[in-house]
Amino acid sequence: MSNPPDRREFLKGSSALVAGGLLATQLARQAHAAGSDEIRFCVVGCGGRGTGAAAQIFNTKGNTKLVSVADAFENNARGSVKRLTRHAKDKVAVPDDQIHWGLDAYKKAIDSDCDLVVIATPPGFKPQQFEYAVNAGKHIFMEKPVATDAPGVRRVLKSVEDSKKKNLMVALGLQRRHEPRYIETIERIHDGAIGEILCQRVYWNGGGIWYRNRGPGQSEMEFQVNNWYHFNWVCGDQICEQHIHNLDVANWVKGDYPVECNGMGGSEQRMGGDRSKSQIFDHTFCEFTYPDGTKLFSQGRHVADAWSHVGEAIHGTKGTANPAGSIDGKWQFSGPFPNGHQQEQHDMIEALMAGNIYNEGEYGAKSTFTSILGREACYSGQIVGWDELLEKGRDLAPGIDDYTMDSTAPTLPDAQGKYFVPTPGQYDPLG
Repeated sequence: MSNPPDRREFLKGSSALVAGGLLATQLARQAHAAGSDEIRFCVVGCGGRGTGAAAQIFNTKGNTKLVSVADAFENNARGSVKRLTRHAKDKVAVPDDQIHWGLDAYKKAIDSDCDLVVIATPPGFKPQQFEYAVNAGKHIFMEKPVATDAPGVRRVLKSVEDSKKKNLMVALGLQRRHEPRYIETIERIHDGAIGEILCQRVYWNGGGIWYRNRGPGQSEMEFQVNNWYHFNWVCGDQICEQHIHNLDVANWVKGDYPVECNGMGGSEQRMGGDRSKSQIFDHTFCEFTYPDGTKLFSQGRHVADAWSHVGEAIHGTKGTANPAGSIDGKWQFSGPFPNGHQQEQHDMIEALMAGNIYNEGEYGAKSTFTSILGREACYSGQIVGWDELLEKGRDLAPGIDDYTMDSTAPTLPDAQGKYFVPTPGQYDPLG
């Protein structure tokens, strides 16, 4: 290519190039060699995961540059730019007018001169942010989970279909799918190493999580957004926010999704039992059923001084596998062990530079919904079906697109200052 396209033409045209197979890859690589391949990206959600993802994008072989940031809070947005500048000064080009804050700030960042959008906000806000980025024609990396309720998942699935039509990169923060140990072990399971799968067990059992005291003059909305992990409309509970990783591995192994779930759980130790600070459960146990009748047993817990374990076990007719790298004590993964969060960024940027556009949005949305299905089964104490919940499940944050820090929060404390915590046997997952 004697006259390579400029950066904007190259990246906007990568989706058209990919249809050309080998020729597309050759053209993209020539553009890379010519130096016209700078990937300009913005970060929406400047907490630890958003800032961390940006730093990991800087660590790739791609020619990357951060050009805009957005967060609900000004101090988070400015602090992220400062930390990233110290990490890689030559890769940060964020002028003061590209530091945005507020619940609608994501629009300004996505509308900037960027090619790639990193969405690392609390999951309750992701459906509308993802939709906006897809409508803007931007490539996307989005952290998990992607929603907190059925309407949000439906919205994401619709946007995923739109992203496929536009041939946009959609990468998801379910990093185990990019780790060689998981990839090879699950390939072996699929090839019959443990025979027919009988059942699976998955765990995310650990201690507690952070909490931020209410600040002077904070509105109720500011308090809940700042303490997003403690409110279901923003976080989706522990089974969504963390345990999704293990549930996604189980779905990957099965190549399918559950049709129903029953479960149990409650909130015994969360914040010392103080329901004026949190409304999420501190323990859940689920029995998921797949279309072929096989079971997935799930434990999620935030309880101090109790057994902690994060992992998965797959039981088959010929043995048991740990998908993190071993099979029945007879085979052990011996390849590289890269950091999963870093590897997913290596893979995304390398593919984007080559014009090899992939889309992880569907399994990201469906594994998110697996988590929601489990949560609603635990909250209600009922057997909950996938199809009915996806169609009729509760809307946890009606009108969320118009929320500001002065809006009325979708859940409010009662006269005693306590937040609603679902009671099994009384809670209706369909509202």
